[in-house]
Amino acid sequence: MLTLYSYPTLFGVADNNGYGLKVYTFLKLAGVPFVHEHIFDASSAPRGQLPYIVDNGETIGDSGAIIAHVTRKYGVTMDDALTPAQRDTDLLVTRLLDDLYWVMSYSRWKDERYWKQFRDALLREHPQLTEEGLAAAKEFNAKRYYYQGIGRYEPDQAMARGLADLQVLANLIPAEGFVHGPKPSTIDAGIYGFIANIYFYDIDTPLKKFVVAHDNMVRHCRAIHDAVSGST
Repeated sequence: MLTLYSYPTLFGVADNNGYGLKVYTFLKLAGVPFVHEHIFDASSAPRGQLPYIVDNGETIGDSGAIIAHVTRKYGVTMDDALTPAQRDTDLLVTRLLDDLYWVMSYSRWKDERYWKQFRDALLREHPQLTEEGLAAAKEFNAKRYYYQGIGRYEPDQAMARGLADLQVLANLIPAEGFVHGPKPSTIDAGIYGFIANIYFYDIDTPLKKFVVAHDNMVRHCRAIHDAVSGST
């Protein structure tokens, strides 16, 4: 049995990190059975990052590598009909989501307008956490943001970068159906992983205000959410 290790839930989504929720959603849409283990400590994960899977004794990290492994091993056909141009679009969107990740994370751990609400939500939903532990995580993330670059932005500048990413997604997501047609494909799982962690996030950031204002994004998010919600 395949086991997915990823961060815990928050605000009703299966993982409060976009990458873990992306993999969770892909596995659900692909119909691949798995066990979902929620953890906070990523120190034993490949490259010290979540999510990762253990599949019959083989450990694989990185969401893209996980999806490639599962697609190959389990014969997942969701993307079989995509054209070369659609596959190019998927790669470009995946890289855009990598950029959006940093803004989303910054909005939680560094932006002082929202940090305390985020901290309190984690403490409320996961009482095993402590304020001291979260303060240490906040300091650790501040260093990550600085060296990545987003940490050198003022909050409104960082949010503007994320809003530009979201505008591209708003232009891409259709009013009906999914990115490449009437059925979801892997890129829909990726988009949901990030948009759900904005839309269902119970803190009124500029990112959430943008998503809520775009009916196509809300419809897409809720359609995927309804399709994958439930026990694993």
